[in-house]
Amino acid sequence: MIEHIHPGDLSAWLEKMKVHGQPLVLDVREPFELQQASIKADGFELVHIPMGVIPPRLGELDPNRPVACMCHHGGRSMQVAAFLENRGFKFVANISGGINAWSMQVDPSVPRY
Repeated sequence: MIEHIHPGDLSAWLEKMKVHGQPLVLDVREPFELQQASIKADGFELVHIPMGVIPPRLGELDPNRPVACMCHHGGRSMQVAAFLENRGFKFVANISGGINAWSMQVDPSVPRY
């Protein structure tokens, strides 16, 4: 089941998921978006794989490891979360509101675009 978490609740989700393995945040935005705004990995691993190349790079991700997907507003990350769940990933979350919400809820120094 895909969990929907707000950026401000990510730390609690990461802590809860540690019993299933070291969780990661999967940023599925395009490289040009990363140049505009990015988060810093703080207490979690951050991996960038653009949505369009997730299928051929799926082998880089462990289906037993908890994954929280993030994009700009939460739409693309939800699609990736569903894709991962359909491929056997057991612990998947979508970061609702994406990096835009991250800027408003967690770190206002992250530019909004």
